[in-house]
Amino acid sequence: MDLMILSIVFIIYFLVLGYVGYLAWKRTQSSEEFMVAGRKTHPYIMALSYGATFISTAAIVGFGGVAGQFGMSLLWLVFLNIFVGVFIAFIFMGKRTRKIGHNLGALTFPEFLSRRFDSRFIQYFSGGIIFFGMPIYASVVLIGAARFMETTLSLNFHLSLLILSIIVAAYVIFGGIKGVMYTEVVQGTIMFFGMIFLLIFTYWLLGGVTGSQTALTNLAPHFPASAQALGGTGWTTFPTLGSPFWWSLVSTMIIGVGIGVLAQPQLAVRYLTVKSNKELNRAVLMGGLFIAAIPGTAYIVGALSNVYFFDKLGQISVDVVGGNIDKIIPTFINMALPEWFVYVFLLTLLAAAMSTLSSQYHAQGTSLGRDIYETLKKKKDVSSVKLTRIGILVAVVLAFVLSLILPGSVVAQGTALFYGICAAAFLSVYICALYWKRATREGAIAGIVSGIIVSLFWLIFVFGKTAKGLGICQFLTGQPMLIPTMPWPAIDAIIIAVPVSLIFTIVVSLLTKPMSQEYIDKCFKSDVSKKSETSGK
Repeated sequence: MDLMILSIVFIIYFLVLGYVGYLAWKRTQSSEEFMVAGRKTHPYIMALSYGATFISTAAIVGFGGVAGQFGMSLLWLVFLNIFVGVFIAFIFMGKRTRKIGHNLGALTFPEFLSRRFDSRFIQYFSGGIIFFGMPIYASVVLIGAARFMETTLSLNFHLSLLILSIIVAAYVIFGGIKGVMYTEVVQGTIMFFGMIFLLIFTYWLLGGVTGSQTALTNLAPHFPASAQALGGTGWTTFPTLGSPFWWSLVSTMIIGVGIGVLAQPQLAVRYLTVKSNKELNRAVLMGGLFIAAIPGTAYIVGALSNVYFFDKLGQISVDVVGGNIDKIIPTFINMALPEWFVYVFLLTLLAAAMSTLSSQYHAQGTSLGRDIYETLKKKKDVSSVKLTRIGILVAVVLAFVLSLILPGSVVAQGTALFYGICAAAFLSVYICALYWKRATREGAIAGIVSGIIVSLFWLIFVFGKTAKGLGICQFLTGQPMLIPTMPWPAIDAIIIAVPVSLIFTIVVSLLTKPMSQEYIDKCFKSDVSKKSETSGK
């Protein structure tokens, strides 16, 4: 590896990020600018920022590794990422979130729910869920990037984690959401073109689309026996209906991430950064193209890596990496692609990790500073910006510590876990906040609390992967899971917790006094920015 070229590439990259972060710092003068970019973000910036936040090393390294182990059935997640994560999110969730958020002056996702239902409890409780739950997600994103640095640069894994943490913390702490979004435009652009090249080169390397897909299909007899035992049937076919792998793929990966994206706090706050619905409409196409290119490429390449490794080494991907699927994509890149692209892809992964981490740290910082501290302590003796910066620093440390202790092959699972927890706690209440005026404060509280309780109970006592890993059920009951009979240990918590949360929200709302019509009118009043645009014509 040419360290001189690598050093030059990295110096240019970090100089660009430094300049962009400096611009963000200079243009951040208030709490509103620090948290929602002054509500005047360009649709291109919003779309790339949303996509770069959504798609991280978890998608490229973690889920790409899952595709390497289990195949292209994961492409259904790409469909949901585009249809649900962009189209439905922007058009049906984003527009109303932006309008209500503007009407109520909300600066964070917990504050949005809090002001919509006029409840301080919702703000600090939701802030607590985000602050204490998101380090799981942040740590696996860190791990994904650090694994590639370890594989490519022969750099110590722990040192890689430390370097990434320090760099991201610097521009998020000083630049706020503008620092996050401006740098994400640079990072998102690198990710987009890097992954497009990876897809084209991989198909060319393996004999074209038809040839490579046929070769992957013909590898089915070498599909791992352990995966076949779980219901896997090959890299180009869907797993057996009702099998453990089918449930894991559908409930945890496809539904958990594909639907859970609607309730991601770090994504929902993006809707509050634009001026009008026109910006959201214009952002749909760019957002959709970005999502299609990044995870779509990762899942295809992850699966096709089996063809390359089998031809070169006589082994399938999971065997080449010694069972740690988080190393499948990094190992393939380093072995199969030209050296210059290894540098480019390293930047792509760094961009993916840093863009998502910056948004996660910002969301955690605002949760601790504004949603928890300021809400609980009525007398504000410290500014929102200073509190948020302290919260960001704490979030960085938490993610770093967790990344040191988590096991291998955890990136995709950790991502799905956090998405599921957020969906269980917020999705039903969030939808009701936007579309059901009869929803009450008590109903929203019941929905959030019941969702998080059921989700945590299921993860600790029923869902096999987490119940066995945590060991709490074994300690308390003497058995690894309360219900060992299939399919229950393979059903993700989101399948149970979201319906329970919705039922509690609806039933309790119907049994309690409606919110005042005056307050509801304030929440849903006509779009001020739209009126000003019309009057100016």
